[in-house]
Amino acid sequence: MSDDHTPAETEAVADAAIEMMEALKTENAALKEQVLRFAAEAENTKRRAEREANDARAYAIQKFARDLLSAADSLSRATAAAPADLDDPAVKNFVLGVEMTEKALQTAFEGNGLKKIDPPRGEKFDPHKHQAMMEQSAEDIGAGGVLQVLQTGYELFGRIVRPAMVVVAAKGSGPEAGAPQGDGAGGNPYAASDSGEAGGSVDTKA
Repeated sequence: MSDDHTPAETEAVADAAIEMMEALKTENAALKEQVLRFAAEAENTKRRAEREANDARAYAIQKFARDLLSAADSLSRATAAAPADLDDPAVKNFVLGVEMTEKALQTAFEGNGLKKIDPPRGEKFDPHKHQAMMEQSAEDIGAGGVLQVLQTGYELFGRIVRPAMVVVAAKGSGPEAGAPQGDGAGGNPYAASDSGEAGGSVDTKA
């Protein structure tokens, strides 16, 4: 009996080999795609974990800082109420000590990423950073501008810890106060702010 294959048998073996190679290529491509997908998911998980860990470290002092804000407010009020001229050396040294304590506290805040929100007069009301406690007419500030800061705010790495409480120029304020106003909130930019934003509404009872 001869070991030689007939042409038909040889062709059948070749076709089978080709089919097997194609199947292996398809399987290899599928496995490669799966490996790449798993690698991408692992990288995304790693980045997400790193981001969450960084956020946790960055905002770990948020509650502690918020608890210290009342102390910072008290020191600020104390230094603001201190008389300019002090004859008594003991009282003068005491006031100086309070001022140095306030400065040290603010330096510690800034060193840990906690910054003051203290908008200057005339700055446009920002519902993300400011809370309007009341509105007043003003001749020099247009509607929606900050007239006065009642209480400074603070932010921690861009996240609001406490919005600044401000007095805002009312609708019709500014050099063109006599000009006719259109319908809607055009003359009162902060009035149309989303209610969910910090400081977006006006506290008219303040």
